[in-house]
Amino acid sequence: MQPSAALTRQRQIRGFVIAWLGITLVMGALTFAGIYYATGLVAGEQEASVAALPNTDAESLPDAAPLAAPPAEELTTPVVAPLAVAEQPASASAAEEAAPAADVVEQPAAASAPDAGEPGEPAARVAAAPPSASDAQPARQVATPIPTLTPRPIDVGGFQLGIQVQPNMDPEVYKLWMGEVRDKLKLGWIKEQVRWEVVEPQPGQYNWSELDATLPLAKEYGNKVMLSIVTAPEWAREPGARLDKVGPPANPQTYANFITTLLYRYPGMVHAIEVWNEMNLDREWSSVSGLSAQNYVTLLRAAYGAIKAVDPGIIVISGALSPTGWNDGVAAYDDFVFMDMLIQAGMLDTTDCVGAHHNGYNIGPNVPWNQVPNDPRATFRGPFDNPHHSWSFYSTLNGYAQRIQQAGSNKKLCITEFGWATTEDLNGYPRGFEFANDNTLTEQAQFLGEAIEAMESWGFVWLAWVWNLNYGPQAGWDATADNVPYSLLRPEWQQAPAYEVIGSYNFRER
Repeated sequence: MQPSAALTRQRQIRGFVIAWLGITLVMGALTFAGIYYATGLVAGEQEASVAALPNTDAESLPDAAPLAAPPAEELTTPVVAPLAVAEQPASASAAEEAAPAADVVEQPAAASAPDAGEPGEPAARVAAAPPSASDAQPARQVATPIPTLTPRPIDVGGFQLGIQVQPNMDPEVYKLWMGEVRDKLKLGWIKEQVRWEVVEPQPGQYNWSELDATLPLAKEYGNKVMLSIVTAPEWAREPGARLDKVGPPANPQTYANFITTLLYRYPGMVHAIEVWNEMNLDREWSSVSGLSAQNYVTLLRAAYGAIKAVDPGIIVISGALSPTGWNDGVAAYDDFVFMDMLIQAGMLDTTDCVGAHHNGYNIGPNVPWNQVPNDPRATFRGPFDNPHHSWSFYSTLNGYAQRIQQAGSNKKLCITEFGWATTEDLNGYPRGFEFANDNTLTEQAQFLGEAIEAMESWGFVWLAWVWNLNYGPQAGWDATADNVPYSLLRPEWQQAPAYEVIGSYNFRER
C-alpha cells in the first residue's frame, strides 16, 4: 500500500531535521576539540618556558634605566626624591628636620627627559625621580635604581676663597669674567645672586636666560658656584605684606620648590646655596610678622631638606646677617642679638655652614673694635669716635664663632661677602660710603691679603667670597653706585693691586 503524499512529506521533513541536528552536533564537537587543543598547547608552551628559567622573580629581571629628572618647565609641583646614598646631613637632628619637607611634595604624573639643548648634565648627577603612583603596574615591579653621586664640595676640607661675579647675558663677556677668576685671580669659586622674583615672576613661568648664560660657562671654566637665592615674587608673598620691599614667601615650601626646580635644571653646576640674605634687616625681610629668627629657620629648614633631597653634596649656607649697631627689632636687629636668636631657634641643626658678611670700613681686618688706634687723617670717624663691634672685621667674625662654639657646635663660618671699598680712582662716591674715601687702592690690597691670612689661621672659616670682581665695568664705573668702590676691575679696565695679592695665594691649585 502506498503512503499518502502528506505522510511522505512529513517523513522527509523529519529526516532533514535529524540530519541537520546531527551535522550541528558534529561541528560543535569539532570546534570544542579544536579550542581545547589549541589552548592546552599554548599553556603547555608557556609553562615549559617558565620552567626553563632559573628564577623569574623581580630581582632577577634586568635593572630598569634610571628615569631622567623632569625639566623645570614641566614641574607643577617639583619632585623631591629622597636619596639612598652614604652621605648624611650635617647632623642627625638635621636629617629628622629635613624629612617632612620632602614628604609634602607631590609627584608629577610622569617624569620625562629634559628638552634637547637645555643646560645640564646626565641625570645621574641628581636623584632620579621615582615613578608616580599612576604609572605603577600590578605585577613584577622593578625598583628604579638611585644613581651614585660623585663626591661634592661638602667633602672639601680646608679654607677656600672665591669672588662675587655680576652676571652678564653676553657669553663672550661672561667668558672674560670666568677667565679673570681662573687665570689671573687663580680662584676656584664664584658667587652669583639669584632673585627668585625675576626668575619666576608668575607661578610655574620661568625666565632662565641669565642662569642659562652663566652656569654652563662657570662649569666650562672649572669654577664652583655658590648661589645666594633671595626675594620672593609678589604672587608668593604673605597677604598684606609690603610689596615695595622685598621679603619672604607666605609658605616656605614654595621657596624650597623653586630651589628644587632650579637644581634639576642645572645638575652638577651648583655647589653651594646661601638661603636668603641679611634677614635681620626689614629692607631684606619685610614680613607681616616682622623680623623673626624662628620664621627664618623654618624657611632654612624647608630649603635644607629640598637641597639635600636633590644632592647631599651641595653646601647649605644660612643667610648672612648684616653687621649693624641698630637694634629696634623693627628696622633692624643687631647682628649679635639676632645670631643668638637664630641659634636658639635651631639654625645650627639645619645648615652646613653659618653665613656671614663684613665689608670693611676704614680699618684693617685684624683690629678689634675696642682697640682701634686713632687715625687723625680719617674723614669717616665711626670706628674712632663711636666704637662698636660692627665696624670691625675681626670682632664681628670672632663674635659669631664664639656664639656657635658656646652652643656646642663645630659649624664653621662661610663669609659670603667681604671687601674694602676705595674711591681713589673714582670721580665721587656713593652716599653713605664716605669711609671709602679714606682707603687707597694699595690699602684695599693690603687689607684683603691680611683678611685672607687671618681667616685661614683662625680655623673657623670654611669658605669666603671677595666682594667683588666686576660691578665697576658692569655699571660703567658709576661712582654713585654703592658696589663700584669695591670692584677689583677699576676704570679703564685696570686691575686693582688686589689682583696680584689674591693671585699669589693660588687657591686654584689647593
